[in-house]
Amino acid sequence: MVRRSRVLAAMLLAGTLAVTSGCSGSDSDDSAGGEGKATRKITYVTAFGAVGRDAFVWVAKEKGYFAEAGVDVDIKEGAGNVPNLTALKAGEAQFAALDFTGAVIQAGKGAFTEWRAVAAVHQQTLVAVMTTKDTKISTPKDLEGKTLATATGSVTELLFPAYAQLAGFDKNKVTIKGAQTTALNGLMASRQVDALGTFLLSRTALENATKKEVVVLPYSDYLRDLFGNAIITTPTLIQQDPDLVRRVTNALLKGLQYTIDHPEEAATILNKVKPTYPVAAGVGEIKAMTPYVKPAGGAAIGAMDEQRVARTIALMQASGLITQQLTPDRVVDFGFVTKA
Repeated sequence: MVRRSRVLAAMLLAGTLAVTSGCSGSDSDDSAGGEGKATRKITYVTAFGAVGRDAFVWVAKEKGYFAEAGVDVDIKEGAGNVPNLTALKAGEAQFAALDFTGAVIQAGKGAFTEWRAVAAVHQQTLVAVMTTKDTKISTPKDLEGKTLATATGSVTELLFPAYAQLAGFDKNKVTIKGAQTTALNGLMASRQVDALGTFLLSRTALENATKKEVVVLPYSDYLRDLFGNAIITTPTLIQQDPDLVRRVTNALLKGLQYTIDHPEEAATILNKVKPTYPVAAGVGEIKAMTPYVKPAGGAAIGAMDEQRVARTIALMQASGLITQQLTPDRVVDFGFVTKA
């Protein structure tokens, strides 16, 4: 009787283990993310905080795109390129968004090299000079003799010499004032500076802070090859589980497409996550970034062109911003987004 009970218990335990293993996140059970497949848990870090430009990841989660891909995503608010790259390097996240050009500069300095972009969020850089109309600054040349505030060490600051050269003004005649990102609009509102080096998606926030008409001078008018934000992961994960990378990338891009197609709904989804961020601000930022999301020439959303990346690297080298030799495949894996 005892022996029979032990055999029955062993059979029950084996059955329990079989059920449990079927629900685990092991790589062997996670090939397609469809019904009956295990759900993989990942951590994703936004480019910066919880604002309109990053709404698409919460949209992808809300609309069930990650669930359809067999992915359970934990979304963390990012704090810029270096913190995001650090999180990826430390294994605290598997995916992140960040400014692509800034990340290329980091790789070219040898500081962070174990990352690869898998899709572009913005087809052009979003960095820009912003000012108010009363400053009489309407062209890049008008910056000479003025003071410009920008986040210390930001890509806006790093690219300023290249922007000045191509835009035809003397960078040495512009006083650069370093500041915290969150302090920039206040400096402009109080007229402690004449202009800001910032992101063009901040236009509405600057208008609200200054109560004045804002003038925007995009870097992309002269630095046309530079991408804006991109989605990145690690080369190790790409090698070990390319199917997971593909599924996550597809879910994110579906969220990005839905976001630009439905800005009001996307901003409302973001507001549920971040109640302190107004829906109107989210709508404004999403609408402002929409023209920068859609690729030219009929390419698929998220596509990255190898020749453009090569020209970006060449520009960074010519500007003295990177010291190591880079090739496009060292910063982008082009296999996860259809080119056309």
